[in-house]
Amino acid sequence: MPEIFVVRHGQASFGSDNYDQLSELGWRQARWLGEHWAEDGHGFDHVVCGDLQRHRETARGICEGLGLDAARVEELPQLNEFDFQSVVRAYVENNVEKNPQLAPSRNTDKKTYYRLLKQAMHAWSAGEIAAAETWPQFEQRVEEALGVIGTGGRSGKTLVVSSGGAIAMMVRQVLGAPVHSVIQLNMQIKNTAVSHFFAGASGYSLHSFNHVPHLDRRERREFITYS
Repeated sequence: MPEIFVVRHGQASFGSDNYDQLSELGWRQARWLGEHWAEDGHGFDHVVCGDLQRHRETARGICEGLGLDAARVEELPQLNEFDFQSVVRAYVENNVEKNPQLAPSRNTDKKTYYRLLKQAMHAWSAGEIAAAETWPQFEQRVEEALGVIGTGGRSGKTLVVSSGGAIAMMVRQVLGAPVHSVIQLNMQIKNTAVSHFFAGASGYSLHSFNHVPHLDRRERREFITYS
């Protein structure tokens, strides 16, 4: 039965001019995960990632740790994160008259920003705001990604690198969970956390979620991050 290991990208560069690039810690998280799997004798038959910079860099870091050739990585744009900046912007524009303090700035801290993102995602999923991508379009492309990965002729073990929102949507679709679960799960997924799926004739099953074996040790727990 094919196994799929879905990894959220390493820590990105929150607050910088280019959020999409990994921070130095993000690179280390990715390499540590690859090294953990190498020590465990764990390899992959296929490696797939979205085409965002943080996805490519995370896949490359994991491959470095594993001793795999990063040139073998396939890119699948359906694995990309939703445009969270567009969603937040649409929410702010829709509510700024009622709350002029709503708009984030470069000085907005992570806790405040992610509280705003959560509110924006609820409005987006309910169809109350118009972002660059609609919620149904997001649902559809993640479903397409699962179809390609699970039924695209791949056997054995597949490593997938994606983002928190897309992974949360995968989990919701596999479990048949309510829409709001995507928002709850999205806020919980750690950087370079692993979610393990099996793909069979009847569809996907979830074996484990949000696991960080390479960081869940005394000397590395301080390096567990969520952005």
